[in-house]
Amino acid sequence: MEKYMPFIWIGFAIVMAVCEAATTQLVSIWFVFGAVAAAVSTIFTPSIFIQLLVFLVVSAVSLVVTRPIVKHFRKASSKVSTNADRLIGQKGIVTAEIVDPFSVGQVKVMGETWSAQSEITPVKVGTKVEVLDIEGVRLIVEETQKQED
Repeated sequence: MEKYMPFIWIGFAIVMAVCEAATTQLVSIWFVFGAVAAAVSTIFTPSIFIQLLVFLVVSAVSLVVTRPIVKHFRKASSKVSTNADRLIGQKGIVTAEIVDPFSVGQVKVMGETWSAQSEITPVKVGTKVEVLDIEGVRLIVEETQKQED
């Protein structure tokens, strides 16, 4: 059994690499590193216990080391641009009053009606506003000019 252990570890590394290639998430790459390290450890020791320990330690260390890197790249690529981004900077007209920063009114922008909030309130119906940002399906707006009464 001892003479087959390098092949068993390399086989396990290949299986984990195939699993990794079949997914879009990093789920088994750490086991590939651990299995390769365990295969190398068979050169130095016939003890399956030590090989298993090397596998676990290298897998855990590679997980701890690579996880922040993976999170950074995943966060950078998670922002999905939509055509709603074109609304930022556009002008619109309030069609339902925005009473306070926590209430939701409505704004008509580029011919479409959107839910809207404003930190500077109240914003009366008919007020011209500019879209500052989009949070979910809600526009964040600011009054562009005071209305003449």
